[in-house]
Amino acid sequence: MRSIVPVALGTACVAVLALGTGPAAAAPTATAPQRSGWEPAPSAPWDVAAGERCAFALHGEPIVDEVVRRELPPPAEGVTRSAYKGDLVVRVTNKETGAHYDADVSGSAVVDAYASGAQFWRVVGPVLVGVGDGNLARGMYVVDGVYTIDISATGAKTVTGPVVATDSICDRVG
Repeated sequence: MRSIVPVALGTACVAVLALGTGPAAAAPTATAPQRSGWEPAPSAPWDVAAGERCAFALHGEPIVDEVVRRELPPPAEGVTRSAYKGDLVVRVTNKETGAHYDADVSGSAVVDAYASGAQFWRVVGPVLVGVGDGNLARGMYVVDGVYTIDISATGAKTVTGPVVATDSICDRVG
């Protein structure tokens, strides 16, 4: 069940990235090999207990994982900034019934990680978001569009953007 939900109007933070273009994308030479700076960033399988996101327990496992990560210059002391891109399809399974959904969550993101454990994501495209506390109802979602995710040090998630599409994984596999 896909819905278009106006999560927060008036604050559109759009990060436009020119990934894979320019001199760094040129073919390497024999005398000076070029490194892209992109390194694999594999996703691990995961489990969520019944009641944490959906009324039933979930298992997630990447079935396509070509995500790469690149460190970017830090915006401030104590903050790391990384860019992520690549194909990612996660099979999310209802552990009680075996029903599953293959979620294409191949979005791109720039993520600031703070020493406190908080994170701030600037996202273009779909990502998988589990929500316990936040401005979306408790659940597991494919969130799509151009938006930000502010994750507090306690794990509360606030998704903002002019219009954000959400697809409930709990509804799909429940």
